[in-house]
Amino acid sequence: MRIVLQKVSHADVTVTDEATGELDTTFTEQTIAAGYVLLVGVSDADGTRQIDWLAHKISNLRVFEDEQGKMNLSIHDVGGSILSISQFTLFADTRKGNRPSFMRSGKPEHAERIWLEFNEALRAQGLQVKEGRFGAHMNVSLVNDGPVTILFDTEELGI
Repeated sequence: MRIVLQKVSHADVTVTDEATGELDTTFTEQTIAAGYVLLVGVSDADGTRQIDWLAHKISNLRVFEDEQGKMNLSIHDVGGSILSISQFTLFADTRKGNRPSFMRSGKPEHAERIWLEFNEALRAQGLQVKEGRFGAHMNVSLVNDGPVTILFDTEELGI
């Protein structure tokens, strides 16, 4: 799995109807205040081991400032929440040509299941998690706080 974590002071996502560009009224806008936006990419090799490691790591990550201005507090300590966005393009291969290949991205059925299980694992850690819509065209807005942006790649870590 690959996750881009951005610490935010505000974030929201809306889903647009790909055919018309109109706001899809069947999906309400998801909004969070302080917390994280997670852009989540899944490969076919990802499973429970990656989910558990990432949910624990992200839940306990200390990147919020304490009274002395040091990054010493977790998302639990500040009462933050998470906006999780499925992002298959994190596995883009740009080594050849000008058009990226997405062959390393997980097959849609697998990727959606893993992404949803990951979100549930975060909820099991006691976090409020809001979601975009898997496979949809989304407009994501955020205010990156810090800025703090951290990349997690379980393949690079050997997990």
